[in-house]
Amino acid sequence: MPADSIPNDDTADPAEAAVQADFARITQRVRERRDAADGLFVPGTPVTIARAPGRLDVMGGIADYSGSLVLEMPIREAAMAAVQPTRDGLLRVESGGSDPAHRTTFGEVRLADLTPGGVVDYERARAYFARDVREHWVAYIAGVLLVLMRERGAAIGGARVLIDSHVPEGKSVSSSAALEVATMTAAARAFGIELDPIDLATLCQRAENLVVGAPCGIMDQMTCTLGRANQLLALLCQPAVLQGYVALPPDVALWGIDSGVRHAVTGADYASVRVGAFMGYRIIADLTGLTVRHSGDHVDIDDSRWGGYLANIPPDDFDTQYTPHLPERVDGRSFLARYGGTTDRVTRIDPARTYAVRVPAAHPVHEHARVRQFVDVLRSSSADGRRNLGTASLECLGQLMYASHAAYTACGLGSPGTDLLVELVRQRGPAGGLYGAKITGGGSGGTVAVLAAAGADESIHAVAAEYAARTGHRPYIFSGSSPGASTTGVMQV
Repeated sequence: MPADSIPNDDTADPAEAAVQADFARITQRVRERRDAADGLFVPGTPVTIARAPGRLDVMGGIADYSGSLVLEMPIREAAMAAVQPTRDGLLRVESGGSDPAHRTTFGEVRLADLTPGGVVDYERARAYFARDVREHWVAYIAGVLLVLMRERGAAIGGARVLIDSHVPEGKSVSSSAALEVATMTAAARAFGIELDPIDLATLCQRAENLVVGAPCGIMDQMTCTLGRANQLLALLCQPAVLQGYVALPPDVALWGIDSGVRHAVTGADYASVRVGAFMGYRIIADLTGLTVRHSGDHVDIDDSRWGGYLANIPPDDFDTQYTPHLPERVDGRSFLARYGGTTDRVTRIDPARTYAVRVPAAHPVHEHARVRQFVDVLRSSSADGRRNLGTASLECLGQLMYASHAAYTACGLGSPGTDLLVELVRQRGPAGGLYGAKITGGGSGGTVAVLAAAGADESIHAVAAEYAARTGHRPYIFSGSSPGASTTGVMQV
């Protein structure tokens, strides 16, 4: 799909046009930064370019780390990465583009500082980038290279990387995963590493978990890699089982409206809810007599019943058999003294902190059921030979989204801004072509996903205008879709 020309035919597919425009833009930028006297790139050595879109979390969200089914749609906005191998021992990164509205920033790291004795040390790298918040963004690029070196034996003696991302940051649409996937797709080709798409997504997640220090699940990287335009990627996060794609019927549209409240997966609320969910699973393991083995700060559990995932517990069983035995809250010191830790390798329990347990543990159990019902309703139209979904089915899907939003709020991951957006959608309702809405991704702000009838553009913009009038923030509106990195591939300049 990459090309040097941008189609100007009004009948051109919007997703393909977006991809070609992105490749054309960064190709021009690469040439500028190669030919300039102070250019980033060295003339005579190929530069490899790749693209990865952000994603709109339609259903599933934070239940991914507990094994839930999730439904994700790649958005039109994407990150571009251009990688050139070098041998100078340096990682030089430039982030920005020819658009004056995008501030250009620079970063430089000696790879030897991250690889003492020639060995990649994730903890050392994470500490290195945590020193200065202004330089922390370089960890996303460096993390990708370090993972390729440690996990795949890549011989990386240096690299020059140009980033040009149009995925807005802090809006819960996976700007970080898009950056990682674009960088790894380009770097793998540039350094001669063969990766299948699921392997690539998994390695990107590892970079974010272990080098960036963000305890994200796998759904973002999988969508940025394997997403298809205008389809929902159905992913069973156990740990990453692709269950196919769900096409949107012609009478259905999905939008994203930004609340203006900045979201971060590294935030304390997201991490504490994740810890609470794993605490719940650890307690249930004791209640059911599963074999538990202690391993440092964590535990391993032999679980042939649910495979180690809370989402596999039937909701009725959870509510009747386990909810009464789960504490509302527990302090970290008491939990560690009694249970020794959890199975989650990317979080740590703070002994001095108190964690909610019952509600965070219940969320993935019920969200998994909601997502499965969502898929069943969407697929019912094609199963019955109908092209359109119909009002009753749209209303059912909308209620599932509203229930998911309420569950986020119960976990403590809501925000006044996202709550207001959801309420404005609810007020317009089916009469305005709007059927459901929910907070997305890690919660605590970010973007609200909206389920609408096709052609409900006026109502979407009316909600955004009302939100702006009440809050003073004019929302960014996400519309349209584009394919993931595995479809668009790479090109060399």
